[in-house]
Amino acid sequence: MHILTIHNYYQIRGGEDECHEAEVRLLRERGHHVEVHEENNDRMAALSNFSKVTKTIWSRETYQTVKHLLKEQPYDVVHVQNFFPLISPSVYYAAKAEGVPVVQTLHNYRLLCPNALFFRNGNICEDCLGQFIPYPGVLHGCYRNSQIASGGVATMLAVHRAINTWTKMVDLYIALTEFARQKFIAGGLPAEKIVVKPNFVSPEPAVGNGSGGYALYVGRLSVEKGIDTLLKAWEHLGPQIPLFIVGDGPLADQVVEAAKRHSSVEWLGRKPMSQVHDLMGEARFLVFPSKWYETFGRVAVEAFAKGTPVIAANIGAIAELVDSGRTGLHFRPGDPDDLIAKVEWMLANPVKLAYMRQEARAEFEAKYTAEQNYQKLMEIYTKMQKLVPNNKLRHH
Repeated sequence: MHILTIHNYYQIRGGEDECHEAEVRLLRERGHHVEVHEENNDRMAALSNFSKVTKTIWSRETYQTVKHLLKEQPYDVVHVQNFFPLISPSVYYAAKAEGVPVVQTLHNYRLLCPNALFFRNGNICEDCLGQFIPYPGVLHGCYRNSQIASGGVATMLAVHRAINTWTKMVDLYIALTEFARQKFIAGGLPAEKIVVKPNFVSPEPAVGNGSGGYALYVGRLSVEKGIDTLLKAWEHLGPQIPLFIVGDGPLADQVVEAAKRHSSVEWLGRKPMSQVHDLMGEARFLVFPSKWYETFGRVAVEAFAKGTPVIAANIGAIAELVDSGRTGLHFRPGDPDDLIAKVEWMLANPVKLAYMRQEARAEFEAKYTAEQNYQKLMEIYTKMQKLVPNNKLRHH
């Protein structure tokens, strides 16, 4: 099969980039011809504000480049991972002009919310959900804390709603969880066009033994990730179990201060993925304290692969991924006292914790391996063949 994958990298590397690269490797390893068209937000610094807005709405450069790529040789599918902001929705129109079906993976809530998170001022915010013009996001400056920048994103969303881009120019959407799928349906995307395919972990890591005697957090150090909840909980939990924190972000200073006050909190900064997996395997459990509607929870699935259970906030997709009592526990989002109670329960129940380690690995093997993901991706591409009858998918 010939596939053109489209991805716009952000300036700070994140889970979307990992997923894009893993999927490209997966397809190439199984003999498919995959070409990649990529952009990088490092280019944004050289653009005027006007150019940033116009490119976000419609990139002539993308349209012409992608159309040319599709003319050079036949492709079976265009798979868009992220078009924002430099690629723009013009990529869909380039594909349609050449009669190639389009699938879009929904890694975040950008099509429904200017800041893509449904999160504002430390709390869940759905003010723009269902709004034809997401003006609350402009008023609050939700994108980059700027009304001007937010206005550009809101204009892009409104223009493409007006011309039915989201409903007519994309043949199939991939949501990462059923929770995320339901949010997009509530936001106006056609239910029949959204399928669920989770992310995966590859290469598959070996199971750890959880003998490190510490709890672990891995992720961006930002308010929506619940770092404040985590640090407040460890003011009480410190004497009972150390906390290792892996990652970086805008709240790094708060983590540094907490580490100075409490010897049980240790900030390890960024680490290569191999070292992160080693840390996961030796951790008693991983803590996932997010306050926003995660679309997935890659870190949790990586922990499952290592046989490590997850204590997760009972919100969004992460609550769907963690089966409380079997692969981990849930706690009330933003509630450090409830997080304390769940950690203490884990520490007081070593037999149950050992059972959860086995079940976490079993959950990974049942849902999140590369082979299972590949089979689901092929099912999706086959479904697109039926949706676009004039396109003849070639199976190699």
